[in-house]
Amino acid sequence: MGFFDKLFGKKLEGIYAPIAGKAVAITEVPDPTFAEGMLGNGIAIEPTDGKVYAPCDATVDMMFDTGHAVSMTTESGIEILVHVGLETVGLEGKPFTVHVQNGDKVKKGQLLIEADLEAIKAAGLPTITPVLICNTDDYPTFKTHVGTAVTNADLVIELGK
Repeated sequence: MGFFDKLFGKKLEGIYAPIAGKAVAITEVPDPTFAEGMLGNGIAIEPTDGKVYAPCDATVDMMFDTGHAVSMTTESGIEILVHVGLETVGLEGKPFTVHVQNGDKVKKGQLLIEADLEAIKAAGLPTITPVLICNTDDYPTFKTHVGTAVTNADLVIELGK
């Protein structure tokens, strides 16, 4: 904790990598909806494994019927979206196995989705996985950790009010 954090009592909250791979800047996502922050700021992960884990303790707000994305909210109000690949909604759920439902309370590290990355690639779609904080504007302190290989044990976003 830094001097100003001690002085003002600011505590940062952490979001961990939901999928193993290389963490990259959100601006590297080849889709303007994500790259330009239209849905919120965050990071993206070039996955090496198709298992998607809860990036923190949260409640599942929406597990998309197709299994390609999940949104969740932490107890403190952080709204998180994990979107596996780009344009993967068009795969109609075929490469995804869903392990949670709307309303489920999940713990960090709990398996949410399994994605067949090879099937996504075979369909000609990118597997890059955006991890967004949809209510970014609520958090004036927002730090990302990118440029390295990550697993669910690695912090990728820190934010605070």
